[in-house]
Amino acid sequence: MPAPEVRPFRRADRDQLTDLVNLHVAAVVPGVSVSVNTVLGDLERQPGEFVTDPWVAERATLVAEHRAHVVAAAHLLRYRADAGVGEDHRGAAEINWFVHRPAAPLWPESERAADLLMRACLERFGRWHARVRYADGSLPAPLVYGLPRNWPHTRALYERAGFRHVGETEVILIARVADLPAPAARPGVTVERTLGECGTRFTARAGRRALGFVEIDTALARPERHARAAGLADIGNLCTAPSEAGTGLEHWLLARAADWLRLCGVDRLVAYERAGDSAAVELLTGAGFAELTRTDRGWVHRPGPPQMPGR
Repeated sequence: MPAPEVRPFRRADRDQLTDLVNLHVAAVVPGVSVSVNTVLGDLERQPGEFVTDPWVAERATLVAEHRAHVVAAAHLLRYRADAGVGEDHRGAAEINWFVHRPAAPLWPESERAADLLMRACLERFGRWHARVRYADGSLPAPLVYGLPRNWPHTRALYERAGFRHVGETEVILIARVADLPAPAARPGVTVERTLGECGTRFTARAGRRALGFVEIDTALARPERHARAAGLADIGNLCTAPSEAGTGLEHWLLARAADWLRLCGVDRLVAYERAGDSAAVELLTGAGFAELTRTDRGWVHRPGPPQMPGR
């Protein structure tokens, strides 16, 4: 059986690469897929990363092909080393995402192909003289970042290659808008809708005093980039005054936001919390949310040769 070939991405690979990306997206978040144009655009620029994207000096996309099938692909970033770049990223290189088919009878060479592609990524980092090497799984789709627990085959590959998780774990929660709390009477409290930092803000007020607010982003799916993500929104911020602790104000704000989401045609709402913040997670599960997945952020390559099987 011929060995997989590792080579630079070619435009002719675009449909197979998009299929591979969407297989990974579908394992994380329901009802979301990305278009070929979204994937191609991500290889050139990531407008959503408005802080770090301008720091990128070089991008490279590699694929592993076996019998005319793209079975693995990786997108690499090299960050500038000048003072205009944040300290953690200065002179760094990153596997922005790595997708590959898990080992299966239909794809007997997929694991071998992934290992060969990973070797090529690390060799590229060496030629770039990267000060530090990072890895992530930030596909160009809502909610897909870090290394989701739904990709054990990618986790195993990263660990074989010498990457270690050193950052935080986040819980991604999802609720049907229909399951959010019903509006309850709250005498003397009004709600004000304005533009917030992370979306539409709903502020609870008692007279002129702000008691708390929730911000909802209904623009997760940019029409020109995402083919199928309608009906999905997320919580950008949820904050209440210390004096409102235990009063149920958070649920009241979510109920008010739910009315707006129904008018927007949104039927699913997403939230994110640190895995260690059990109180925040419990507050959301008490409001109708359920855990969708967990994702591990912050993967760093440790010095030394990769711990990968000889091929």
